[in-house]
Amino acid sequence: MTTASSRSARTTRPPRSVALAGEEARAASTGAPSGRVDLRLDPAPTAMVWTQPGRPHDAVAVPSVHLAPGDLLVEVELATICGSDVHTTRGDRGAPAPLVLGHEQVGRVVAVGAGAVAVDGTPLVPGQRVVWSLTVSCGRCSTCGRGLPQKCESVLKYGHERLITGWELSGGFATHVHVRAGTAVVPVADDLDAALLAPVSCGTATARAALDSAAQVVDLAGAVVLVLGAGLIGLTAAAMATDAGARVVVVDPDASRRALAVRFGAVATASPTVAPGSDDSVEHALRTAGGAPLVAVEASGSPHAVASALALLGTGGVAVLVGSVFPAPAVPLDAESVVRRLVTIRGVHNYAPRHLVAAARFVEERHAAWPLAELVGETVALADLDAGITAAAAGGSVRVGVRPA
Repeated sequence: MTTASSRSARTTRPPRSVALAGEEARAASTGAPSGRVDLRLDPAPTAMVWTQPGRPHDAVAVPSVHLAPGDLLVEVELATICGSDVHTTRGDRGAPAPLVLGHEQVGRVVAVGAGAVAVDGTPLVPGQRVVWSLTVSCGRCSTCGRGLPQKCESVLKYGHERLITGWELSGGFATHVHVRAGTAVVPVADDLDAALLAPVSCGTATARAALDSAAQVVDLAGAVVLVLGAGLIGLTAAAMATDAGARVVVVDPDASRRALAVRFGAVATASPTVAPGSDDSVEHALRTAGGAPLVAVEASGSPHAVASALALLGTGGVAVLVGSVFPAPAVPLDAESVVRRLVTIRGVHNYAPRHLVAAARFVEERHAAWPLAELVGETVALADLDAGITAAAAGGSVRVGVRPA
């Protein structure tokens, strides 16, 4: 469990960069537009800029940062390479270029714009260790008003936007990130390994959002939950569902990932490539777990896995589709079967601020119960980002880390 000392550390640790905090104070009083903080940094922050598939990243220095009210400058401690970063660099999905990739990271605040606050409304100060949401939302449009800020009508996404003047530090593959007003920022414990916290801003929070979506339809306690795909989202969802009292079955073609899934709470695992009657089949795993699943979390993006999730659900079950975030062939839908079995199909893309808070607390409180630290394997220097992406594409580690320092 989180200790009292680690909770207080979220708000009381002194700044790591006193010189930068002093620079902020000078800039704020020397003619910057109202509410804006102008910073000139030495040494200059560095961002790794991607331009096209097959071309190495370019290191770009950003000596000046201009913080609007509510903005932050955060020094990155550790970033992790998400599957979407790999898909972008391979050309599997469209992306505006040039851009700074990366959206899973943990860091420390080194400068604040006027009125910058955490997601709970408390003021943010230099020195705090934080994670922040994948998205920047306006908080005013009709979509935000419906409780879907991740789908804001003017949404911006870290690690997904074309590089522009004034927001060059827009992704996690950099020494610093310019965190903009409208971002959910969550202070986190000082006493945890950065490898535990870096994935929170994407994979962990998305797993939390997927299970919350399922729980709106089916009580997880006592339910059989089928997880398809043993990447970071699938493994984390398995642990979270087990904590909620579910009996989890994890399906993945990789035997080492299936073995890891057992350590994340799976009562049975299966390979999608074996014959139905074999001991490694999905059918055998479901019998071991107690029968047809009432929840299926599809976290791989494979059209075959999506079809399996829909076909295997029991009466009144819910399929939560998470992994289908890149172009793939269409999935056939047996509408009559969906209707007769009272099946619910839900899509989860990104997450709301409450999911980020819950994900951070899950890591803080349950890191000793589950092998979360092992999700990040090889770690490369920022200058070696391309080698890190190659390693991530090879699939050995669930996540590859990127360390700026």
